[in-house]
Amino acid sequence: LHKISLGSLIIALGLLVDDAIIVVEMMVCKMEEGFDRLAASTHAFAATAMPMLTGTLITAIGFLPIGLAVSTVGEYTYAIFAVTTAALLISWFVSVYFVPYLGYRLLKTEAHAGAVIRTDHYPRLRRAVAWCISHRWSTIGMTLSAFVLGIVGMTQVEQQFFPASNRPEMLVDIWLPEGASMAASEALVRRVDKELRAEKGVASVSAFVGSSVPRFYLPIEQALPQSNFSQLIVLPESHEAREALRRKLPDLLATRFPEARTRVQLLPNGPPVTYPVMFRVLGPNAQTVTELAADVEKVVHADIAMRNTHDNWNEEVRTLVLAPDAARMQELGLGYTGLAASSNASLEGLTVGRVQDGDKLVDVVLRQPHTTYVDPASLNGASLSAVDGASVPLTQLGQLSLGWEPGLVWRQNGDFAMTIQGEVIDGVQANTVASRIDKVLDGLRQSLPPGYHIEVAGALAESGKGSDSINANVPLMLFLMFTLLMLQLRSFSRSLLVFLTGPLGIIGAAASMLLLGRPMGFVAMLGIIALNGMIIRNSLILVDQIEKEIAAGAEPWDAIIQAVAGRFRPIMLTAFAAVLAMIPLMQSTFWGPMAVAIMGGLVVATVLTLFSLPAMYAAWFGVKIPSGPHA
Repeated sequence: LHKISLGSLIIALGLLVDDAIIVVEMMVCKMEEGFDRLAASTHAFAATAMPMLTGTLITAIGFLPIGLAVSTVGEYTYAIFAVTTAALLISWFVSVYFVPYLGYRLLKTEAHAGAVIRTDHYPRLRRAVAWCISHRWSTIGMTLSAFVLGIVGMTQVEQQFFPASNRPEMLVDIWLPEGASMAASEALVRRVDKELRAEKGVASVSAFVGSSVPRFYLPIEQALPQSNFSQLIVLPESHEAREALRRKLPDLLATRFPEARTRVQLLPNGPPVTYPVMFRVLGPNAQTVTELAADVEKVVHADIAMRNTHDNWNEEVRTLVLAPDAARMQELGLGYTGLAASSNASLEGLTVGRVQDGDKLVDVVLRQPHTTYVDPASLNGASLSAVDGASVPLTQLGQLSLGWEPGLVWRQNGDFAMTIQGEVIDGVQANTVASRIDKVLDGLRQSLPPGYHIEVAGALAESGKGSDSINANVPLMLFLMFTLLMLQLRSFSRSLLVFLTGPLGIIGAAASMLLLGRPMGFVAMLGIIALNGMIIRNSLILVDQIEKEIAAGAEPWDAIIQAVAGRFRPIMLTAFAAVLAMIPLMQSTFWGPMAVAIMGGLVVATVLTLFSLPAMYAAWFGVKIPSGPHA
């Protein structure tokens, strides 16, 4: 049990009752037509078991791309597929074997005249369906227009990877300039710690100097141990206090501690990323990469939504360079290894052994007094033994000079790699900002030298990897869905008709997300993919009933209207049971966008199933409008 599996159970809650609703509704209808309880129970089993199994499998297959995704996000969200599929299959078994028994024991519906019920049920619904069939091309045209608007609307939804966690802890990163000592970091952290503890709403502060906090929470991004880096965990007293501190601390720390680069962040959801917006410059020459990265940083920094923009090579550090005199060394029979060892021993000391201190091994270092070895001038007194045993001053073997070089150099696949990274202001989504900046960088990409390129990193790149891993399995999902439809309907044309109704959920999903201002995150995308199976299931129920009506001798026109009236109740109940089950998730930061997408998509798609699908069926199979009275 964890966040994903518990949320999956809530998603499954609305789907679990679907099969039971269909069985009970079938029993009630048959008992109203005059069947006794035993006959109604057995008929409900015989008539619904296989269509419900097909529908249940189609719904479960809607989550299949999640289960087969080979990526970190696939691993993170796998429980959505596993839990939902298991719950649906178990619910089908219970519905076809146990619910008929419960109906036999509990239902007390009195019998009525069946003909009256079939003719007079939902007269307004029948007239509306008849109008849609009569004006089938207008109905289909309006549906297609709404679908196009849904696709356009989806492009206007804010993009997101994963939202921040609602856990109370906050992380504070502190970076001193590259090359700063551990002692300087510790002194600064003590001052920051004192400042944070004085803030209202702070319950506790834990500091870690030289490393990240321990991975007490899986999605935390771990930084490499460095003497100039420290990280603190701030635990607020309440959620309200956390939000107040999140807004206040960035400016407070930047003002009080200008000598350091600070960052305040909430714990993430989903696979960790170092920064939400990141662009990486790669190439074979470090100097060229640095120059190109400076141009990229100007573009990123110029975006009004960006803040705290910087590169991951950090500041350059002061260096002492010894350029050996090759001729002099060869004359004395000395090698570069001995020269390096001697200069290193003079400045940093020589490791001569190790001792055990508790559970740690500590190096034993032989070096000069502290006041000597921290001074680069100590190299003036260093010497090296020649082949004949004479002591040769180090300064006679090379030229000493001071210079600057990157304190930290990153590589990727053999190339130098400098990443420009930063955060976004409140109220905007990182993926939206990164996509906007990426389009601006296209102009810079066209002028890059051969062998150099700029790639997207951060949340947008991880989102793309996750989406690609999901989309790679969508063709398999669609193939299995269509195969199940063929097995159930035994008709390619009818299966294709039902299959084409799946994407109609985009209409309601886009409208609801735009209306409520919810971002299109990775979890919301999974919900829209799964929505495809839910919609196809409802369409299957309706088309299957139309075929049964026609097989029973009804004219196609009457069969369509009777099928809609007869299956209106179970379709509406199953759809709205799923919608109502999403209400507890709407306020969740993590599940909210997915719940809104499913709710809006299912409501609109259910309406279209009842009105547009009959028009599509009539147009597809050339159903003629009867000249005389009809149902």
